[in-house]
Amino acid sequence: MYGGYALMGVLRDRKLTEHQRAMFRAGHAHAGVLLVLALVALQIVSRTTLPDTTRWITCFLLLFGILAQSGGFFLHLLPNQGKVGGRVTSAGAVLLAAATLLTAYGVAFA
Repeated sequence: MYGGYALMGVLRDRKLTEHQRAMFRAGHAHAGVLLVLALVALQIVSRTTLPDTTRWITCFLLLFGILAQSGGFFLHLLPNQGKVGGRVTSAGAVLLAAATLLTAYGVAFA
């Protein structure tokens, strides 16, 4: 919903620049691909012997990582928010990496 809201806000004032169009596409593409990653990772984590607390941490890392990773691209649509969008996207990547490492640990060692 936010993507559509952001697009309408931008289109109300002016047309999208090529950079904004690319960020809009990237935000939606990352959200879709990372949703599939989360579904697979959650299936894998549910079959490990990790403690429940670690499973919950992994789930929350996936959730907030995906929201930050794709949401950062949408922040690029707003005027003068490029640096914030880049930082949010980078933070999302770190969260997703942590979730992936916890999942791998659960498969290999737990």
